[in-house]
Amino acid sequence: MASRVKNMTEGRPVSLIVTFALPLMLGNVFQQLYTVVDTIVVGKALGVGALASLGAADWFNWMMLGIVQGLTQGFAILMAQEFGAGRPERLRETVGASVLLSAVSAVFLLAAGQAAARPVLLLLQTPEEILGGSLLYLRIMFGGIPVVMAYNLLACILRSLGDSRTPLQAMVVASFVNIGLDLVFVMGFGWGIAGAAAATVAAQAVSGLYCLRHVLRLEILALRRAHFKVRALLARKLFFLGLPMALQNAVISVGGMIVQSVVNGFGVIFIAGFTATNKLYGILEIAATSYGYAMITYVGQNLGAGKIERIKKGTGAAVAVAILTSLVIAAIMLLFGRGILNWFISGTPQETEQTLRIAYYYLSVMSFFLPVLYLLHVTRSAIQGMGNTVLPMASGVAEFVMRAVSAILLPRLVGETGIFYAEIMAWLGADVILVTSYFVLMRRIRGN
Repeated sequence: MASRVKNMTEGRPVSLIVTFALPLMLGNVFQQLYTVVDTIVVGKALGVGALASLGAADWFNWMMLGIVQGLTQGFAILMAQEFGAGRPERLRETVGASVLLSAVSAVFLLAAGQAAARPVLLLLQTPEEILGGSLLYLRIMFGGIPVVMAYNLLACILRSLGDSRTPLQAMVVASFVNIGLDLVFVMGFGWGIAGAAAATVAAQAVSGLYCLRHVLRLEILALRRAHFKVRALLARKLFFLGLPMALQNAVISVGGMIVQSVVNGFGVIFIAGFTATNKLYGILEIAATSYGYAMITYVGQNLGAGKIERIKKGTGAAVAVAILTSLVIAAIMLLFGRGILNWFISGTPQETEQTLRIAYYYLSVMSFFLPVLYLLHVTRSAIQGMGNTVLPMASGVAEFVMRAVSAILLPRLVGETGIFYAEIMAWLGADVILVTSYFVLMRRIRGN
């Protein structure tokens, strides 16, 4: 088990980053696999209306998930720094405090999500015919927030120590559980959208238990009762890292909900096409998020070890590899995207053709600009690994402003398809802040 812990302060940076990211990519592939299967089962078995119901709930669901991920990733930054600095006792105290803070946060988010679900859907002008399905989906997904928090924290603990293989294995197991339960709950028991949500929560529980088993076996994390204390100074430090990342994701999600509210005004067919492509969004950024996780761990460990030049070298290599990867994924989507999207869509021939046309147009726009998104992930994660989560939050605000303004103005100027460019404008706005911030911070850290 100890061999899975990886010290990223020694060795060739590009090799370390890529080999760390590859298991995460495979894990993300399996995670996206069960997201895609959810969409296929719902779209094919239940029709365009059910697919639109999932789409109307997407951004609010993503907002809550983003807050969970932001908090746990922020906590993991300090874990990586303590590990890189060779301070095992402080690492254990950080992990123990993170567990307690995560538990309290999970209870708060569960209550807030349940209270806000219906008002938010109404605020987004969700069409009456899909409102019930969207609300049911959110109720079940938000009920599983403690499970999602547990999995994300455990996976972040492992990744902060350089172990990206165990989260991969957890996700592989969870994907098969999710796919099997999708077929049983939705098609076998006839539970509809509720079955798809229940299958996802159950799969997250399985992946969490898998990670927990491995965390408990790590010698470096031999936690005792004394480690489970929320020390004021440590708690402030953890929240200073985690809250900006959570707020960053929340702000980005609010921009997405503004986009969704505009899309909801274009009718169920347009919503279904928009949703079909959004379900592929995760596939488009599979490698980007993996490189991001790798950079947080790589930069955090090297900063803790005081190896600043390795940070610069590793970031440059990661940007080059990420952009190359994005070009390959974009080419695949442009060539085969129409066929993939067709898996999600059912209905009359006219409904299917209209939905597919909208979905493929949106997919093409995102594919052409994919390198912009990959640059965003690498630079943002490098900055976060340096322990600065405020500047990435500022980039999230820029994303929000660009996405919201574009969503409101572009459809009025060029028609409904203008909404597709809101995402691209958000990426560009974030990149301007992140790339500039990276160079400023590197100069500051190096004392120039």
